[in-house]
Amino acid sequence: MSDAAAFRFTLRDSAPGDAEAIAAIYAHHVRFGLGTFEETPPSVDEIRQRREGILALGLPFLVATVGERIVGYAYVGLYRTRSAYRYTLEDSIYVAAEAARRGVGRALLARLIERCDGLGYRQMVAVIGDSDNRASIRLHAALGFEHIGIQPAVGFKHGRWVDSILMQRALGAGAATLPKAAESA
Repeated sequence: MSDAAAFRFTLRDSAPGDAEAIAAIYAHHVRFGLGTFEETPPSVDEIRQRREGILALGLPFLVATVGERIVGYAYVGLYRTRSAYRYTLEDSIYVAAEAARRGVGRALLARLIERCDGLGYRQMVAVIGDSDNRASIRLHAALGFEHIGIQPAVGFKHGRWVDSILMQRALGAGAATLPKAAESA
């Protein structure tokens, strides 16, 4: 996997049997990274339940594979649960360490955006842990997200205070028109 140009992966919808590999990728980020503010890796059963919750909402949960091996995953969830946020999603992307900087995250996020454009949602928000997470910030900017704010020192992990960066992009018509459900109201 040393030559980025020769690194070939495919994207697909996640399957129930993917939970163990997803949990392993996420556990690495929980233990060693600042992209998530969880401090204890969730169990495989917890990951399975989270995945099922996303799918129950009709939202995409994707994986990237090299052969049969999962090297990354991404999904969207509701940005907030209060009803006024119902047209806004939040993305999450995690890539295995050995597949970082090989286009996996970009492909996953691009596919999420494409899928969510067709679902009637109007905004996608990225809540990026750690203002030094330049790779995630650049990835989101490259796919149309704009920096909308910073939450200084809202997390405490690995013995230090950690910021959150907020980025956002429109989906579909964004705020230019009312959602179909609101047109008749």
